[in-house]
Amino acid sequence: MGLDMYQEYDFVREIFDMVDEVTKSHISKLCFKGPMEDLTMTVNLQPAVTAVNMACLAALQKEGIEPDLTAGHSLGEYSALKAAGVTSGEDTCKLVFKRGHLMHREATKHKGAMHAIVKLDIDTVRQIVDEAQEKGIVAVANHNTAQQIVITGAPDAVEYASELAAAQGGKGIPLKVSGAWHSELIRGAEQDFNAFLEEMPFDAPNTPVLFNVTADYESDPNRIKEIMSSQLCSPVRWYESMCKMQDENIETFVEVGPKKVLSGLLRKIVPDTYPHEVHNVDGMQGLESFLKAVT
Repeated sequence: MGLDMYQEYDFVREIFDMVDEVTKSHISKLCFKGPMEDLTMTVNLQPAVTAVNMACLAALQKEGIEPDLTAGHSLGEYSALKAAGVTSGEDTCKLVFKRGHLMHREATKHKGAMHAIVKLDIDTVRQIVDEAQEKGIVAVANHNTAQQIVITGAPDAVEYASELAAAQGGKGIPLKVSGAWHSELIRGAEQDFNAFLEEMPFDAPNTPVLFNVTADYESDPNRIKEIMSSQLCSPVRWYESMCKMQDENIETFVEVGPKKVLSGLLRKIVPDTYPHEVHNVDGMQGLESFLKAVT
């Protein structure tokens, strides 16, 4: 991922060189050549995805494209901060690299699991989670769409919650993850990450950012740091964030970075009657298609 842009732009090569330098690792090589099992390790994946996000963002900015507002799903929220001018590229990379290390550390201490629950609404899933807590730690991790909610926690508790969901007409789909992200099982990372955040310079956003934890805006840099610290163990309120964008009449949505997961979620959220268009900028082809559509 990111290879076509790396070959096309000097400034993209500079981004990947910077990420390799910050991480003291060959993140660029993993992005371009793999192997997949190394790329998908949390400590590598977080800076790798962020590098591609920033490369795509830089290519858009070179063409004079700036967002009216930004949002990012979990890890992607750091790229949203970069897009809004809250953090520099280097500091963004430092943050996600530290975050990945701390999350990996906690995941090796506490075995975790995550399942996507489909066909049930958030209130029903919350009730199921409350009931399943008798088996151990389990919580809502991501409210992705009206009827796609990811749960997270101890394997037995998550499995039990999936069984309860099935009994109510839902379905639990196990996800390939290495830890119980956005749960109490990685609470041990929060204090160290908060201390790391405190040392990072944050600026007020140039454009509004919708945050995962609050599904709302925040402009105070110190409050943003608090939100990003609590994001580790808090639910991602993505569905609410996308609904808020509709409330504010956003009509052009652009997913920036690898894959098309967020675009897929958006298509399940936004009704056909709402005037909108969805674009993906995940490489040169996506960039060219988007520019052709909007310029």
